[in-house]
Amino acid sequence: MGLLKPMLLGARRFAAGVDVAARTVTLVVLSRRLLGTSPVRVDWLASVPVPPEATAGAAIVDRTVIVQALRDVFAQLPRDCAGASMRCAMALPTSATLVATVPLAQLAPAAYGDDASQIYAELEPLVLAEAERVVGIERHELAVDWRVAPPGYAASRPVAGGAQVTIAATARAHLEARIECAAMAGITVSAVDDEAHAALRAMRHAAEYELSSHEPYVALWIGAEGIHGWAVAEEAVAREMRFPALEYADLIEALRDLVKDEAVGCAIVSGEIGMLRGVHFTLADIGDVLGCPVLPFECATLADPERPLPAALAHDPACAVAFGLALRGVSE
Repeated sequence: MGLLKPMLLGARRFAAGVDVAARTVTLVVLSRRLLGTSPVRVDWLASVPVPPEATAGAAIVDRTVIVQALRDVFAQLPRDCAGASMRCAMALPTSATLVATVPLAQLAPAAYGDDASQIYAELEPLVLAEAERVVGIERHELAVDWRVAPPGYAASRPVAGGAQVTIAATARAHLEARIECAAMAGITVSAVDDEAHAALRAMRHAAEYELSSHEPYVALWIGAEGIHGWAVAEEAVAREMRFPALEYADLIEALRDLVKDEAVGCAIVSGEIGMLRGVHFTLADIGDVLGCPVLPFECATLADPERPLPAALAHDPACAVAFGLALRGVSE
């Protein structure tokens, strides 16, 4: 072991994040040293265009086009990345993914409440039934993941009461289409995440560098189906928001409801920022409503200055999804 330590000091764990979007396939490769607490390094960014007819919402219409785009984007990897073993994660459109949290006591009889193993294997049929009820798709057509959070916590925010069950579900066809396209391109997918939560992971990572410790902030992700917002305080998500939604007359009302008149240090924004024009809004308007500076997410601020990256992508807020996917791989 003493001989191996010096060899491992420079070794790095690599991970790739792939975002198959409506018009592009984007790749972000991150790495981190195996030993120590060194920061995450952005090793590569790449993007290739795809024709809009190749996808339709969450569905992949032309798999041949997506497979070729995946091959093309991975072909751009520099030699040190191409030769590395890496975990690869892909994104699912948020519109195709449902995440629900229910109390364990509501989902299951009290007999299931105390499971010393923390595996809760007997809950699976009940989880599948709940996913089927909420999504409205028969369980054999669903891909479902779930976990039991201890009392006081669900997902990333504190909640009152006992243990909570968080369920994530999507149509199995959407998941299988992406995994099969990746396999046809010679890529093994180790994880799948929805776009919004991948982008949130990227923005929370950026906030560690942009803000002082424990300073509250807002994270906003702009996607094809609308705007997702999170108010983050004390390193936990305090509130969430989606717009458009029936409860909000406009984006101003949605943003004010997200912060609840509380002061925030800044707002970090990612995704397709140009879509704000569709609701006659700008980044400056967001800053005016929230009363704080607005920072677009950029890989450039997190990159190693000695490793040149494509300038356009390094400053593109839409890369947050692929960044967040790769961040999952180097962190787990």
